[in-house]
Amino acid sequence: MVKPIIDWLVYDIFKMRQGTLFSEALNFFLYDTIKIFFLLTVIIFAVAIIRTFFSPEKTRAILSHKQGYWGNVLAALLGIVTPFCSCSAVPLFLGFVEAGVPLGVTFSFLVASPMINEVALVMLWGLFGWKISFIYIGSGLVIAIFSGLVIGKLKVEELVEHFDHKKQTCCAQPIGITFNDRVAYAKGYTADLLKNIWLFVILGIGLGAWIHGYVPADFLAKYAGKGNWFAVPLVTLIGIPLYSNAAGVIPLVSALTEKGVAMGTALSFMMAVTALSLPEFIILRKAMKLKLLIIFASVVGIGIIFTGYLFNLILK
Repeated sequence: MVKPIIDWLVYDIFKMRQGTLFSEALNFFLYDTIKIFFLLTVIIFAVAIIRTFFSPEKTRAILSHKQGYWGNVLAALLGIVTPFCSCSAVPLFLGFVEAGVPLGVTFSFLVASPMINEVALVMLWGLFGWKISFIYIGSGLVIAIFSGLVIGKLKVEELVEHFDHKKQTCCAQPIGITFNDRVAYAKGYTADLLKNIWLFVILGIGLGAWIHGYVPADFLAKYAGKGNWFAVPLVTLIGIPLYSNAAGVIPLVSALTEKGVAMGTALSFMMAVTALSLPEFIILRKAMKLKLLIIFASVVGIGIIFTGYLFNLILK
């Protein structure tokens, strides 16, 4: 429904000739901007309603009673639907540890929460279809569970820093409220989140539109196609120092895959940006000694690289 309107606007109203680099880039930008913002608004609102049922305190209480492998599985699943943002990383992490949640289980939650989020899921579904979305969820859960299991086996509890986080509050949610209150909260949450990410979305779509219109297809395919074994670890390393979120990076993933970049390679880049971002490491350094932070980044990085190769193998 939107695509014919965008085509009419670009080619009939703006009088641009079809097939030119600029007209194709502009068409891509306008169409993806409208589609992505619509999807974001709907899904963020729906997930915000769900999140009102899962406060950080309730999540800690649930996980503190879970041990062994099932604790890691449950932590990874809860990480998808419970709140997580940069400002809550330290208090959530230390709160879990103090509540008796095993360190490995805590790390499964810590990995899953930023890596598998509602924004990424819906945008992947809208751009690539349900198959890619479900593979993305599955791979993210495997990485989160595996990372937590490995770190739990290493017995590195002594590497947790002592940090006064009692006064920090963030991502507060209403508890014991009516449905109308939940709706009001979801409206406010959606508006606030869109205010925080709209620029990343526009920049991501803009860069994707430029790649779509101006970068030759054979250029990216040559260096990041399925036949290049070094592409997956390379883009994973490139993604670490970048600061963005799924809303900003997924339009870029869409443009890269259209130009011949292998899906696994593009998704490894996305996962590295969202789960291994340098700003998050700086914040988590307050709660972890450097050695533990390096272990955490290494285990998750290896999981992301493995997933990239697996995607490239499955999606031939």
